[in-house]
Amino acid sequence: MDPQAAKLIGAGIAVLPLLGVGIGLGMLFSSVINAMGRNPSVTDAVKGTALFYFALVEAIALFALVISLLLLFVF
Repeated sequence: MDPQAAKLIGAGIAVLPLLGVGIGLGMLFSSVINAMGRNPSVTDAVKGTALFYFALVEAIALFALVISLLLLFVF
């Protein structure tokens, strides 16, 4: 196999976690909206927790992107 082709295949596989990130963010914010709709008095607590978990899930996307770019341009 050509090394350039292997590099492109590896970079494509490295961004597959973005599918999970999209699903995770959708589930997270649907749960947040559902919780705020059911009990509006906990809106501030739910927003703070949601932003924390949003940052954690989004970090996975950034790590996948960095690994993919490293595979493309460094190795």
